[in-house]
Amino acid sequence: MTPQPNPQVGAAVKAADRAHVFHSWSAQELIDPPAVAGAEGSYFWDYDGSRYLDFTSGLVFTNIGYQHPKVVAAIQEQAATMTTFAPAFAVEARSEAARLIAGRTPGDLDKIFFTNGGADAVEHAVRMARLHTGRAKVLSAYRSYHGGTHQAINITGDPRRWASDTGTAGVVRFWAPFLYRSRFYAENERQECERALQHLEDTITFEGPQTVAALILETIPGTAGIMTPPPGYLAGVREICDRYGIVFILDEVMAGFGRTGKWFAVDHFEGVVPDLMTFAKGVNSGYVPLGGVAISGAIAETFARRPYPGGLTYSGHPLACAAAVATINVMEDEGVVENAARLGADVIGPGLADLAERHPSVGEVRGLGMFWALELVKNREMREPLVPYNATGEANAPMAAFGAAAKKNGLWPFINMNRTHVVPPCTITESEAKEGLAALDAALSAADEHVA
Repeated sequence: MTPQPNPQVGAAVKAADRAHVFHSWSAQELIDPPAVAGAEGSYFWDYDGSRYLDFTSGLVFTNIGYQHPKVVAAIQEQAATMTTFAPAFAVEARSEAARLIAGRTPGDLDKIFFTNGGADAVEHAVRMARLHTGRAKVLSAYRSYHGGTHQAINITGDPRRWASDTGTAGVVRFWAPFLYRSRFYAENERQECERALQHLEDTITFEGPQTVAALILETIPGTAGIMTPPPGYLAGVREICDRYGIVFILDEVMAGFGRTGKWFAVDHFEGVVPDLMTFAKGVNSGYVPLGGVAISGAIAETFARRPYPGGLTYSGHPLACAAAVATINVMEDEGVVENAARLGADVIGPGLADLAERHPSVGEVRGLGMFWALELVKNREMREPLVPYNATGEANAPMAAFGAAAKKNGLWPFINMNRTHVVPPCTITESEAKEGLAALDAALSAADEHVA
């Protein structure tokens, strides 16, 4: 669709937003939200007629792009048939969505508890683990994000939790592997893996294994930097959890449903099956809010004759589930997962590696499928970040300049601290991917100006 400028409508939309909408993660008077007029496929546009290639996939959820006609039609059809119904009943869209999801989850994760999004999926996964084990503590990694609700934000390992962290949530944090910024003085992936696993086991030993209910990890951390764990790490975590009777939770909210070139990121790690797995976002491309927990047989059995003390009014909402059914079928029929894998390996990955060769501000490129990050640095040899940790204001000016340059070149970037993420829709075409890489190339020149 060709954007048609309509500045008067845009001004009215912006005025109403500024008067009444309270935005998340923001100082309300210091933000200037763009007024979006429309979106289709990999693009969105504003009321001034400016069009942007969306390298954020919304908030990493439009895995099949915007306005896919088959998913839009499925929502319309469901709305005409049964717009909503309470969660205590068997409903066709809900049953079919659960069947399709369970058919793609690893191992025996065959029961699906539906939530409204990723954060409440994490909340319920932790609750299930605590009730299943009778223990209280949860182990979580630094460099992680698990959601914005009370328990989920306290489990999170980045600065967004600080304002809400009273130290009473029963969370113990540890360092997960990340060789580029190793906490273990490792020189290679094998050392990083071995030392990270030893650190984890030491943490459990000194906390008291009998007090730990669950360990939660993003299979591949998302906003923390897209750090694929080294070979053997997740298998090692699985073995440690088994040895101490700890529930292993994998958070696939961001990495799931094709994002990494597999249905779930855990599929890249042979033989690793968690006890609980959370999902959301790409399950229906964010068209209607939906998340959930995939539950193993052992944990499901805990609640076979004992009521699970939790629920949500809109759990398994028919519109959301109909969108999930259509999305999963589209991904299967149109080879969306395979497209993400192919373009990641053949276009995005090599293209980003080429940018790293030519731009001194790029310290490292890492990722899989349509899930990539560029680590931006002041000094490549010393690996000094382009901006300080959790920088704001003038201290964040180099990243702000990079972001402005990207937008000027028609690319909407996903920036977090000293990283830019490359997370376009999994349906992106080769020409669109190359367009995005060219825009990144131009924008990185702004970051290069700050290299020491």
